[in-house]
Amino acid sequence: MTQTAPTILIIPQDLGGLRLDQALQKLMPEHSRSRLQGWIKTGAVTLDNQAATSKLKVWGGERIEITPQTLPEENAFAAEDLPLDIIYEDAHLLVINKPAGLVVHPAAGNWQGTLLNALLYHVPQVKDLPRAGIVHRLDKDTSGLLVVAKTLAAQTSLVRQLQARTVKREYRAIVWGQIWRNGKVDQPIGRHPRSRTKMAVNRNGKPAVTQYEVLERFAVHTYLRCVLETGRTHQIRVHMQHLQAPMVGDPVYGMRGIIPLRAMTHTLRLALPQFNRQALHAIKLGLIHPETGEAMEWQIELAQDMKALLEAMRYEEPVVEDEYDDDENVIYAFDDADEVDDEILDELEDDDIE
Repeated sequence: MTQTAPTILIIPQDLGGLRLDQALQKLMPEHSRSRLQGWIKTGAVTLDNQAATSKLKVWGGERIEITPQTLPEENAFAAEDLPLDIIYEDAHLLVINKPAGLVVHPAAGNWQGTLLNALLYHVPQVKDLPRAGIVHRLDKDTSGLLVVAKTLAAQTSLVRQLQARTVKREYRAIVWGQIWRNGKVDQPIGRHPRSRTKMAVNRNGKPAVTQYEVLERFAVHTYLRCVLETGRTHQIRVHMQHLQAPMVGDPVYGMRGIIPLRAMTHTLRLALPQFNRQALHAIKLGLIHPETGEAMEWQIELAQDMKALLEAMRYEEPVVEDEYDDDENVIYAFDDADEVDDEILDELEDDDIE
């Protein structure tokens, strides 16, 4: 939190007998009682140069010094000069290759340093658009292509295309387990009943469809091409967990239990702990240009860290008998995400995808 210049007040006699927070609310009606109480609690308010509490009574004549603290969320929409990997830009659209680790929209714990902050610096006019022109999201630790609108007309068109499921979104994913054939997961997704930060396959959720194709199969992993027909929060991650093939590196929906070390080469054993995010990359994006009506498509390279992980999986090396016990060569278990009753989804949840 940042501080501003202190404010000095003298409690008037007619406020004598009130609690400190009540008196301050009378003197500073532009601030809520909860904010004033927060300032008192953090020591930003002193009474006659002494620490105070909200419940302390004042009698008139006391000297109050207030050093207001700006909450981080109050600066969430500040422009920041952050680097952007711009794949395409015109007067209507901006297509970005988002790196893993970059948060798209400010939220608790990430009020600065987000894609939105960068957009406000590089494209100042988006400050007048809802969500600064952002029409869909990628999770912090998912890399790849993301489109941003630069005008209200473009944003309206892109939102309608997303709703009509005409935006093409293709991903690459590396999952645990061997998937033997191509397929489709058609399972609704809604809030997890016991954790508001998680999603789950849920019979009361919204329709969600993910197509997947096997690109490579390894001893205990599979490299997949995934295509979204819908855009639900964490859709691919939840659907892969439902297949009992959770995403490599996924901290929320990932593998639970003992890693099957004996089935992996020494090279792969060393590489896996270094991969500290979900192995998911938005590699292709297609849409209709909102102004020209032209069908446009962009494709980028696989993220470098995922390339390196695949190379470790492809590396041919004898599996050496070593210090690992037989008990460690165990098929992993999975987090419980059975069909459950859902809670009401947040208004802007759709298209806040992988």
